[in-house]
Amino acid sequence: MMEREAQQVLSIDGLASGYGKMEILHGVSLSVRTSEIVALIGPNGAGKSTVLKAAAGLLQVRSGKVAFLGEEITNHPPYKVVEKGLAFNPQGRVVFPDMTIREHLDMGAWTVKDRREKEKATERIRMLFPWLVDKMNRKGKEMSGGEQQMLSLARALMIQPKLLLLDEPSLGLSPKMVKTVFEKIVEIKKTGIPCLIVEQKAAMVLEYSDYGYVLEMGNNRFEGSGHDLLHNPDVRQLYLGG
Repeated sequence: MMEREAQQVLSIDGLASGYGKMEILHGVSLSVRTSEIVALIGPNGAGKSTVLKAAAGLLQVRSGKVAFLGEEITNHPPYKVVEKGLAFNPQGRVVFPDMTIREHLDMGAWTVKDRREKEKATERIRMLFPWLVDKMNRKGKEMSGGEQQMLSLARALMIQPKLLLLDEPSLGLSPKMVKTVFEKIVEIKKTGIPCLIVEQKAAMVLEYSDYGYVLEMGNNRFEGSGHDLLHNPDVRQLYLGG
């Protein structure tokens, strides 16, 4: 198994969570370290998105522990989690049709009180998504699906996060745009922001990931470097279509 010596940013230990009376996760453990893209893959219903929602405070943790930057945040309210620097980009490109790019970015920066920090965040967006900054008055409904996904990513980055959680960033995008989105995620990592990604395009996300976990029926099944999982015969047979 790959040695991971970098500092832990997110640590999830024995996580149990679910919806109503239905428990989806039965003791999942994983970690994300500095300068890593970490993939979370598995079949539909495995509990991948549930992990992200529980870590972000959107679902009740029934047992287990979530720690962020060395501080336990289990069952902290979502706004407190965001204030600590954990950004969650949900599935489905949540973009408001009648809001402009500028308004989306301003909304994303709601935790940033210091003007200089907001300028720094905007400069990062300018570097990663220059076309967004050039079209600040364009509305969400005037953008393609790929452009909306980029805006959704940019909005999440406005809080200057220490970690980015991404739920199905490729959903509904063309193959060309999927590649562009993953390339942007690598660029985001290079700016110092690690990422935990839930993704159905398992083979592709593993190609771009430093480390990965495979869930099955709410439990850990495999883990290892992205490269090792991509070439693991069992993982390939069970989850990557052979």
